[in-house]
Amino acid sequence: MASPPKSRSRAAPRRAAALPSPASLVAWLRGRRRGGLTKRFALFCASTGLLLGSATVPAAETKPAVEPAPAPGLIAVALNVPLPPLVPAPPPAPAPTPAPTPPAEAAAREATQPVRGAARSVRILVSLPLQRLYVFRGETLLATSPVSTGRAGHRTPTGRFPILQKRVRHFSNLYDNAPMPYMQRLTHDGIALHGGRLPGYPASHGCIRLPQGFARRLYRMTSFATVVTITSRRPKSSREAHRLL
Repeated sequence: MASPPKSRSRAAPRRAAALPSPASLVAWLRGRRRGGLTKRFALFCASTGLLLGSATVPAAETKPAVEPAPAPGLIAVALNVPLPPLVPAPPPAPAPTPAPTPPAEAAAREATQPVRGAARSVRILVSLPLQRLYVFRGETLLATSPVSTGRAGHRTPTGRFPILQKRVRHFSNLYDNAPMPYMQRLTHDGIALHGGRLPGYPASHGCIRLPQGFARRLYRMTSFATVVTITSRRPKSSREAHRLL
């Protein structure tokens, strides 16, 4: 007679029951012949298990990061390709060259320029009896020249006169549009220094005529600060002429 098994002092630990797979569950249900309701319930449970077991959470779609395109120079360096030569920028267009100024306009512009120290010190003396003109800078005699002043009935006035106007080309508006080159006006009624014919005696309508070459030279020496002294005295020397200024 078999003896009853001895009781164990300690209960063996239970193993966790493994869950059946969906396939085994379907096979088990098919093997058992039960009513239609049981089969439908079993099929529903099996289908639910299959869906829950095979369902996976879709991974979030991530767009690839768009990297900036490398510069052409970096690509050329990486590939060891020689870079094309740099094209230098075109040079700036040269400034337009001003058109040459006509001599008449240049002289007129020169006449309106600020007076410089050398021109300030130029003084002129005209002796009517001697029909001669003297040009001084300080006490130095720069030049002297014969002149032709106003004839009888058109006497040249005496006194001290500043230069009021200078024009290289000028024509008289009183006497038949007569030319008066290198004109330097002394009075508002038309008395002026200018180039003209010198017969050797007073022959003008009051102006002081000068030789053409000397009129051009004198025009460049004077300014609006130059004072012209016209006298009826006869200086015997340049020193005496200077005292009459």
